[in-house]
Amino acid sequence: MIDVILGLGSNKNWNGMDSMTLLKKACLSLRQFLSDFSCSSVYRTKPLYLENQPDFYNMVVRGKVGDFYSPFELLDEIQKIEKSLGRNRAMEVRNGSRSMDIDIEFFGLHKVDSERLVIPHPRIKERAFVLVPLLEILNEDADFIRREDFSECLEQTGSAGVEKYGRL
Repeated sequence: MIDVILGLGSNKNWNGMDSMTLLKKACLSLRQFLSDFSCSSVYRTKPLYLENQPDFYNMVVRGKVGDFYSPFELLDEIQKIEKSLGRNRAMEVRNGSRSMDIDIEFFGLHKVDSERLVIPHPRIKERAFVLVPLLEILNEDADFIRREDFSECLEQTGSAGVEKYGRL
């Protein structure tokens, strides 16, 4: 089994559902193919790159996929979930509002650097909205990442603008 860490975020209602409902639906969908599923609390966060938009609701989930899964197969599954929850990549502004965003932060020890996918996520160490919930759900050390490394990153970036909102 391969350990997977995903970052989820939403700041745009869709089809009568608010961000918390959309996050809950995304988690239900992810549970269908991730075993040993766990999720962090939800954090309300200020937008990082494009500031003139509503706050985001972010969380991190951890689970396992079978050894037969490739990072690209996981990406395909994730993009189906995003689309089912209102994401339309053709109509959105980069780093702008979206009903659902799911990023692959880690896929075990795999490293990918392609036009379509980069793993580990290239900006994880600058994103308190990922680091705070990641540290919440990581045990002392996962088999493939050291908690200590991300604690140090959070000390450098700070956690301003990231506040615990609640649980799903």
